[in-house]
Amino acid sequence: MGFDRSQSATYLAGQLARVFSRSLQKRASTLGFSPGQFPVLLELWQEDGLTQKQLLDKLEVEQATLANTLARMERDGLIARTPHPTDKRAQIITLTELGRSLETSAVDAAAEADSALFSGFRSFERELMMEYMRLIIGNSRKA
Repeated sequence: MGFDRSQSATYLAGQLARVFSRSLQKRASTLGFSPGQFPVLLELWQEDGLTQKQLLDKLEVEQATLANTLARMERDGLIARTPHPTDKRAQIITLTELGRSLETSAVDAAAEADSALFSGFRSFERELMMEYMRLIIGNSRKA
């Protein structure tokens, strides 16, 4: 008996993540950020001046992944790092003017990516799909 990818939620979720990422990538590349940077930007737009540890806790990604993402964001002029005032091991990560200026266009790009992928869905179907995704994410945090 072979593995049927079309019946595997895990496989389909991976494909779905790639499709959403590519959809955002198309729109984000012209703005100067990547889909992998978008979650960091969202957190900093909500609360600027976080440490890497605080971002790790909020984003639930691997430390090495976040470190690489932050290095690219700093290189691209989206963030700046300054020494933490009381913890010599930590740095405060803040948005640059460029990073702050992307908020409206980046959020619009993400909304456009969502709209394109939900094309043909009725409103209640989209909401139901979003609710299912939130439930699955919540379940994964308990597992």
